[in-house]
Amino acid sequence: MHTQAIKTRTFLEGENLLPFITSYIEKIPEKSVIVITSKIVALAERRTVIIKDSKTKEEAIRAESSFALKTKYVWLTIKDGMILPSAGIDESNANGKLILLPKDSFRSASLIRMKLQKYYRVKNLGIILTDSRTMPLRSGVVGIALGYAGFRGLRDYRGKPDIYGRKLKFSSTDVADSLATAAVLLMGEGDEKQPLALIQDVPVEFCERVNRNELHIDIEDDMFKPLFQKMLRR
Repeated sequence: MHTQAIKTRTFLEGENLLPFITSYIEKIPEKSVIVITSKIVALAERRTVIIKDSKTKEEAIRAESSFALKTKYVWLTIKDGMILPSAGIDESNANGKLILLPKDSFRSASLIRMKLQKYYRVKNLGIILTDSRTMPLRSGVVGIALGYAGFRGLRDYRGKPDIYGRKLKFSSTDVADSLATAAVLLMGEGDEKQPLALIQDVPVEFCERVNRNELHIDIEDDMFKPLFQKMLRR
């Protein structure tokens, strides 16, 4: 697998995303995945909020999330079935505005894929829209796939044998978030201006339709449920 981050100019709010991508990625081989930071997708969709006063961000966070709990550093929120800080709302590189997440990241990924399939004349193409998230008890951020299209996001090992022939009962690999993390590592978090990445020779199963719920675990079935008891009581 080969991953390459792509340096670009600053993407402008309301700009057309397709010509922006194709101006920096001239051609791609079959079985590639294009990774796009969710920030420029949100900007293309004009998903921004003007900061009016000190309450603007809190109001936006509550509106954008299904659960919001203020913590020492950030708001801990649940957004689209994922735990994210502050509902993914970003103030960095936002020119005085708040940048929300795309309205529907899976739908956006699918639409972008269809347009780029036609432009590049390829059949097997994956798209990932990324953001960054923290993990409990770990410092720093990793990438997360907010939405994706063109490949299966979960590799299921259940029922398959391990090296000693014992059948696996629970094991599966989160393919989508693993690829997102690999790309975000290269794309950076600061002033790198690398909102795009191209992954080639990707070990995924390409497909036409994805199950947007394949990575979702209901909180009642999550192994970390004991840590969420306080949230469940609220």
